[in-house]
Amino acid sequence: MTAEVKTRAIDSEKITINLFPVDLGQIDLLVQQGFYANRTDLIRTAIRNQLQLHADVVRQTVARDQLILGVQHYSRADLEALQAAGETLNIRVLGLATIAADVPPELAAATINSLAVLGALHASPAVKAALKGRIT
Repeated sequence: MTAEVKTRAIDSEKITINLFPVDLGQIDLLVQQGFYANRTDLIRTAIRNQLQLHADVVRQTVARDQLILGVQHYSRADLEALQAAGETLNIRVLGLATIAADVPPELAAATINSLAVLGALHASPAVKAALKGRIT
């Protein structure tokens, strides 16, 4: 199982936010004045600045809670090997956790004790349903 800290644009997640009209107008003004390429550029920059401001807290929490930082992928072969060895997983990821599309729900349920993801979880609906009570 490999962890990758870098993510590609296609690995990004879409979020929706609500802004007051005055805030949105100020964003549009800054875009119009050329400070940012578009609304998304300003919002991403603001988020990155806040994450950088709180980077020490993130690092300490990752270490304390033993979180995997970045992208963690679990293949069918990974889970079959765990099952053959009689082992199970407690998955804790800050970033993106993916469970391969070919993983049957029964295999996921037999090998994953708990699943905590701060970020995004990509898994089939059947696997998510099988792990429903174990996802925190």
